Amino acid sequence: MALTKEQRILNYVLQNAVKGDPQSVVDNIDEYCSEKEWAMNVGDEKGLIMDKVMMEINPSSCLELGAYCGYSAVRTARLLKPGGQLLSIEISPVYAAIAKQMVEFAGLQDKVTFLEGPSEEMIPQLKKKYEVDTFDFVFIDHHKKRYEPDTKLLEECGLLKKGSVLLADNVICPGAPEFLHYVRTSGRYDCTHYPSHVEYMTRSEEH
Repeated sequence: MALTKEQRILNYVLQNAVKGDPQSVVDNIDEYCSEKEWAMNVGDEKGLIMDKVMMEINPSSCLELGAYCGYSAVRTARLLKPGGQLLSIEISPVYAAIAKQMVEFAGLQDKVTFLEGPSEEMIPQLKKKYEVDTFDFVFIDHHKKRYEPDTKLLEECGLLKKGSVLLADNVICPGAPEFLHYVRTSGRYDCTHYPSHVEYMTRSEEH
């Protein structure tokens, strides 16, 4: 059976990156996706925005909506302070398995926990089942139609606090207009727009 693109990305990392070196894992994913096959990772350009936000807020408790191949999980977890934790919700068992292997190869398995299932089912379980209080940082990069309802669900479940930072990818291209309208008009958020290019491309601009 032919390997999927995601399996090919994982294999490239396993064969070329330095085990236990998160930066090497990130760099090799970027290299593969720039030179061989495009993939929907955050990518190197937007990854620097994520790094900047992470270093500014220095979070202890993080949530990721949409794991894909584990790129953003590795990128986030490598900057967590000692004791910091990232929960990553991924609806696809196939992607979750690949992401978990990626994180383990990077040596970050003690900092990242993957939860498989739809975000709308997993978010309400986070306080009781996973003993989460609130999140300092939330990275939103799953199905665009879930951006707004999941943000509201995080609020309803008491998982956000004053000072929590939400970083959402691809809100312009392919777009999440309902989410943008909500965060800009609800009065709950101070919004910052980070213009960037589509990952691993140089022509189109996006959020």
